[in-house]
Amino acid sequence: MKNNKNILIISPFFYPEPISTGKFNTDFSVALKDDGHNVTVLCYHPFYPNWKIEESQEELNGIKIIRGGKYLAFSKKTIIRRIILEISFTFFILRKIRKQQKNKDIIIPVFPPSFAFYFILPFLNKKIKKVGMVHDLQEVYAIDKRGFINKIVLFLIHKIERKCYQSCTKLVFLSKEMKEKAKELYALQEIKLEVQYPFITIKDKCTNDLEHLFEKDKKHVVYSGALGEKQNPIQLLNFFSEASKKIDNTMFHFFSEGETIKELKRLNKSKKILFHNLVNIENLEELYRKSTIQIIPQKENTSKGSLPSKMPNLLASGCKVFVITDANSEIEKLFIKNNLTLIVTNWDTDILVEKLVFLINKQIDQQHQKAIAKKIFTLDEMILKVLR
Repeated sequence: MKNNKNILIISPFFYPEPISTGKFNTDFSVALKDDGHNVTVLCYHPFYPNWKIEESQEELNGIKIIRGGKYLAFSKKTIIRRIILEISFTFFILRKIRKQQKNKDIIIPVFPPSFAFYFILPFLNKKIKKVGMVHDLQEVYAIDKRGFINKIVLFLIHKIERKCYQSCTKLVFLSKEMKEKAKELYALQEIKLEVQYPFITIKDKCTNDLEHLFEKDKKHVVYSGALGEKQNPIQLLNFFSEASKKIDNTMFHFFSEGETIKELKRLNKSKKILFHNLVNIENLEELYRKSTIQIIPQKENTSKGSLPSKMPNLLASGCKVFVITDANSEIEKLFIKNNLTLIVTNWDTDILVEKLVFLINKQIDQQHQKAIAKKIFTLDEMILKVLR
């Protein structure tokens, strides 16, 4: 007889939140439910990409969703709104955890954020298994920042993440690089560390709603998704600007929203660079299929901080993928090992344009790419590693 579990997932981001972590948490929860487990989620009402709460009464059959943050207001300043998110979510979880941990077998905090889990640790039943799901290592992104305030922030991130990770029964990292870096930073025991790449979420259902955004006689180079510091947005715009001057018959697209994209719109001088809102979840596969190339950028020296969760979907769609990452990073090794295209390990604009031209003209083996994606990026393996 199957040993079904009562599971509590803790993360601000959940259905119908469009941010990638929200989609990950949603699909993961649905898979757990479909596997026969009882799932409860403590989360916020959706607020991305405009950092404005949009009250939601939407439900998922068989999953208990408890939402907070209904009257929350965020700042336009990145660091302030992050502090608001961390502190407010902590108070929300503190109010709910006593009741919601009753009869639970497993609690799954999704990191980041980490502040809430840090403060509820004294109130958690020690018998409950705690499986941390690590999407990003915040310390990796903070370590090179200068200034007194940033040093304080770095100290707090280190202290909080160390305590959170050491207090978990098990940790699941989305890349080996993240696992090894966390092990080094926080003196973690190897025996409780697992690695599982993010999983494919597209459903092989392609719409036809985006036709008007893509001229049929043009090539289309696309960045889509959340756009923040770790994607190196100014350098990405510089790359698109230079490429738009040198490559004929090609258009460049940003599909994103938020304060960063507003700044890029202000700075942009090229008519060949177009800005669009995020597409609906049901239109993602169409977006990937209509893209000649999709760009996955990582800021220098940050590859150990996260593995882009949209990469599995892009590879599974058959789209050409252009990754800008660190030399000797896990993504570079994965692409080389599996004969995938294309990795660039330098933010030099001339090199990027040269490699982009190469990829535009290169024929790729779509079936090989799709087969590798389905082999490596599996949801079933994620569930097994969380439950065992």
